[in-house]
Amino acid sequence: MLNRRLMVVLAAIAILVAACGDGDTTTTAADGATTTAADGATTTAGEDLVIGVSWNNFNEPRWANFDEPAIQEALAAVGASYISTDAGSSADQQLADVENLITQGADALIILAQDGTAILPAVQSALDQGIPVVAYDRLIENAGALYVTFDNVEVGRAEARVIFDLVPTGTYAIIKGNQADANADFLRAGFEDVIGEAVAAGDITICCETYTDNWDTALAQTEMEQFLTQEDNAIDAVLSENDGMATGVVAALEAVGLAGSVPVSGQDADFPALNRVALGTQAVSVWKDARELGKAAGEAAIALAQGSALGDVPSTIIFDSPGGNAMTSILLTPIPITSDNLNLVVDAGWISVDELCQNVASGTVGVCP
Repeated sequence: MLNRRLMVVLAAIAILVAACGDGDTTTTAADGATTTAADGATTTAGEDLVIGVSWNNFNEPRWANFDEPAIQEALAAVGASYISTDAGSSADQQLADVENLITQGADALIILAQDGTAILPAVQSALDQGIPVVAYDRLIENAGALYVTFDNVEVGRAEARVIFDLVPTGTYAIIKGNQADANADFLRAGFEDVIGEAVAAGDITICCETYTDNWDTALAQTEMEQFLTQEDNAIDAVLSENDGMATGVVAALEAVGLAGSVPVSGQDADFPALNRVALGTQAVSVWKDARELGKAAGEAAIALAQGSALGDVPSTIIFDSPGGNAMTSILLTPIPITSDNLNLVVDAGWISVDELCQNVASGTVGVCP
């Protein structure tokens, strides 16, 4: 890291010499603003830092609406620059993207992995070059990376608790996320913590269970349609691991007249999902305030780029991963949102009353006028 920083400094000196000392230097900050400082002026602590972010797929609404702005705000606070790439759900493209970010001069990387295994060579390459890596929201099994996420097993528990309270006996369908994403199995483990005993006792029957490539909404709808056909519509509850897939699940239920009578779970507090909670067609969306996650990742990336050791980053704990790695981690706490506490997301400025209450009958939900 120090050798790399020295190279950057020497290159900057060379540029100044070539300019004969007459010019100013300009830095583009994370918020897109530029600041010009005369030679010898004092600069912000992180002004010369570049943080690269590799997004697996920027189509999820939350990435652009919440995660990215929060990361950019954290970087802008110290004058650091932001660069990013979008792999478009391609694991191969993400490998190339990480190398591209390194070539562009990233001092630290934040990686939202498309495939936690496929990304490992790129992560090790970065670490070997002295470039710290933050595994963002999804596990990357390399103990040299900092893992920043919400407690995803607890997210699964929170989803399952709400559904189990509503349907303590009956037939369940489980719609899991991408098999290459460790979060899909963390969430499933959380489900098991809540419903496992009831399944073992025969009170709950899991009729159908599947992974869903890329957490895709349309694919989840197709899966749910197939499950309904297979079970002659006799499904009492659906544990869907996120809101995007819940969109497809609810669409399939609507087509057979069961939306609102079959409880459905989700996570992310997407605006359409929160509206469904208000409407009564989705029972719960577990809120992971992505603004807090983005802020934590951005601040951690800055600290690591400035030379902090993993264990010296504030709020870290050790998480023993499924792959046997002791991962230095920041695990944030999720909040399940149901019709009883929708005021929390409104009061926090996450969603407006108008967006939340669209087409909701007056008086049916406390927060909706």
